[in-house]
Amino acid sequence: MALMFASVISARTASAQGLRDRFSIIGTSNDADTGTASVERRDQVLASLPMKRLTPDAQQRIMAIASSPTIFRQLPTQAISCDREMFLFIARNPEVLVGMWDLMGVTQVQTQRVAPYQLDASDGSGTHCRVDLVYGDPQLHIYVADGYYDGKLVPKSIDGRGVFVFRSSYATSASGETTVTGTLDCFVQLDSLGADLIARTLSGFIGRSADNNFIETARFVSQISEASRRNPQSMIDLANRLPQVPRETQQQFVEVIKHVNRRQHELVQASRQPRTATAATADHR
Repeated sequence: MALMFASVISARTASAQGLRDRFSIIGTSNDADTGTASVERRDQVLASLPMKRLTPDAQQRIMAIASSPTIFRQLPTQAISCDREMFLFIARNPEVLVGMWDLMGVTQVQTQRVAPYQLDASDGSGTHCRVDLVYGDPQLHIYVADGYYDGKLVPKSIDGRGVFVFRSSYATSASGETTVTGTLDCFVQLDSLGADLIARTLSGFIGRSADNNFIETARFVSQISEASRRNPQSMIDLANRLPQVPRETQQQFVEVIKHVNRRQHELVQASRQPRTATAATADHR
């Protein structure tokens, strides 16, 4: 259940791996071994949140969950090669990833955009959640999820909630390539005492699964950016066929793909510019 709360921003390992195998271009990432779950880190995350910029309702929802989570974990920091605009678009429109998984037949996850910053999701196995993007800027996105599990593993429905704090930073190399470094802090709270005890007992296993999902998803996002740079027409064709994605979002995705490719073309052209007269003269002295 905890993993499903994060499903809109962290693909299941099988789904992400299946898509990676179908893409010929593999992105790079800097994989830390495991995430962390320290109380000190949890307190640091809470203290750093821009609470004054959030609505009173968002503040209340966040603190009700994050102040007493069943599970807290910071997933391994990932550094990937990715266009900044593409990264932000996917972070704010995760149904695009789910649509790709669906199109390639590697997921049962279903999503529906119900409001500009609100998404419903289900995994086909009894987990259902509604995810709200309550805050977003280029360096920070905060998601709050409410949901339940009524699958075969439990005799009755279990309610739960989650807060997911996604931080990102950007660095541009001399060649113009952008590296995005991201961290995801997860707070998950379950209502059932039995589920709470099981989750705490299995927190290490759950955490490692979430770590792997985040790593694989980061790699795949890098590949989307790279494919947009090198093969934009194929990506545009894919964008126009994505299931579970509103037509308006498909069109926005197409524009982002075009922008990524145009920036790549400009970088290539700049690298081919003739040397300056001064440099040429210096070579012949």
